[in-house]
Amino acid sequence: MKKLLLVVLFLVGLGWALTTFPGLAVEGNYESIILDFREDVGAAQIESQIDAIAKTYSASPRYNSEFSLADHIFTMPGDKKLLDTLRNSDLRKYTEFIEPDYIYRTYAVPNDPEYGKQWNLRSINVEPAWDQTKGKGITVAVIDTGVSQVPDLLDTNFVGGYDFVNDRTNVRDDNGHGTHVAGTIAQATNNKFGVAGIAYEANLMPLKVLSAEGGGTVADIAEAIRFAADQKADVINMSLGGGGESQLMKEAIDYAHSKGVVIVAAAGNAGRNAAEYPARYPHVIGVSALDSAGSKTPYSNYGAGIDVSAPGGLINGEDKTGGILQNTLNPQTGESVFEAFQGTSMAAPHVSGVVALIKAAGVTNPDEIEEVLKQSALSVQDDNMNHFGAGKLDAAAAVKLAAQGKISFQDFFRWLRDNGYLNPRFWIDGGVIALGPKLAMVLGSYLLAWMLKIYFPFVWTWSLSSGLVMGSTGIFFLRGVYLFDAPQWPFRLMGSSLSELGSAVQANGVLNPFFASILIPLGLVLLLLGHRTWKGFAIGSAIGMAVFLAIAAVTAPSLMWIGGGIPARLFLGVNAVLCFALARLVIKPEGRIA
Repeated sequence: MKKLLLVVLFLVGLGWALTTFPGLAVEGNYESIILDFREDVGAAQIESQIDAIAKTYSASPRYNSEFSLADHIFTMPGDKKLLDTLRNSDLRKYTEFIEPDYIYRTYAVPNDPEYGKQWNLRSINVEPAWDQTKGKGITVAVIDTGVSQVPDLLDTNFVGGYDFVNDRTNVRDDNGHGTHVAGTIAQATNNKFGVAGIAYEANLMPLKVLSAEGGGTVADIAEAIRFAADQKADVINMSLGGGGESQLMKEAIDYAHSKGVVIVAAAGNAGRNAAEYPARYPHVIGVSALDSAGSKTPYSNYGAGIDVSAPGGLINGEDKTGGILQNTLNPQTGESVFEAFQGTSMAAPHVSGVVALIKAAGVTNPDEIEEVLKQSALSVQDDNMNHFGAGKLDAAAAVKLAAQGKISFQDFFRWLRDNGYLNPRFWIDGGVIALGPKLAMVLGSYLLAWMLKIYFPFVWTWSLSSGLVMGSTGIFFLRGVYLFDAPQWPFRLMGSSLSELGSAVQANGVLNPFFASILIPLGLVLLLLGHRTWKGFAIGSAIGMAVFLAIAAVTAPSLMWIGGGIPARLFLGVNAVLCFALARLVIKPEGRIA
């Protein structure tokens, strides 16, 4: 009965944590509301509803732009109270949906003689890719703050764009973010000036949806996506995002995907356990950011929605080394500058540039291009937080794979066999979950317990077994569970052994010495020694931790403040012996656990 009660309490607690978690889908900020009237509603009916809204709420809905006419998309000023009122009014009979017009923002954290400073291009192995293609004939739409033709973009090919913020064809950048992003994709190269771009023979389509302050609405962004698709863009880069799920945005993305457009978006700079919108939508390639050492940056989002990782930069000092260098403009003066920025905004255009190279190499289907990206990426072992997605972007490998022809199901299966979940080495050698060490830990703890039982007979109880599992591995497979708009920390904690609780709370893979030591089993023994049932859990935990620490000392000695190598091995090894000695000491006096 006690076991059943504990299970019920555990499930209730987990369910409460998941259902009360404030999901990103409703976390966005907005100052206006989107009204999408049904296609079968006539112009007279729409006009009547608009007039009624204006009279009732003293706010006049208007077409978002000239591109809204065909789809009957209106926007109007409003807050949550007005949104709820409209959704519960008769207006819902005439609309497909009524939703917030969320505001998305840039992800920058503000920057071929300077090519030597572009560590980011060398890190994605772009030079061998240029031997095959430079992106000629491919059009990349940059949905951002606009693009100004600074000196190092003068030789870049541009096609007509649009300013959705000011409703005009002049797409001048008044922020600097969009120009920086565009430069990474297709900066003029081999022109004896400045820096280089990835797909420098591709065309750029500038689409301004963000203001000088870096913010823009979902309605404008969705229209820009449809505009890009209708104007035959091949790739869309969105180095922007935020909270708030939008049906209008999702429909625009699906529309562009159906027309063969590959859509790339930055994952976000909140350091949170999930990509933000629009990176998390289906048919969007979500990109996390790496520093110059190839490590995940502290600011980059990770977990659910991350498809691949690319250089985003991590600025060090006033000289801004470690950032992504490009020619952009100073928004205060409008002058051309070479500036280093950092952010997932800087990571996304690396992927967009490589996508342009892939498409120029002959692969045109968006889903196949995504497979090429993932199959060619440099996989990262021991990525149980999904910092890197399929791995680190590799331009040369992607172009080489694309040049072989279209990706078939057999190719994809072969990749899974060689690099992915169907390869036992992925698990044993430290993929999402290092299965080999985990099995060794839990089996080793049971074996050690049985050996102790030979010399100090005791009754095997469920509390002892629970202690063995929690001390050695925890319910480790839960660490690989990633769900949008659900907290990952419950799965991370439940999937951790007692020694890993510190690193689980800190959301990293480095052991905390206070947890990875004798302190926890000693505390459990002192607390539970007088309890007839739970004393077995304390002893089992000590045995399980002894095995965990011993194996960790051999396979992956990495401790906070101590580091790795011999000091970490000694610390873990000594504490493994102490945990075993503690278990033996507690078992010996009574000779049984009942």
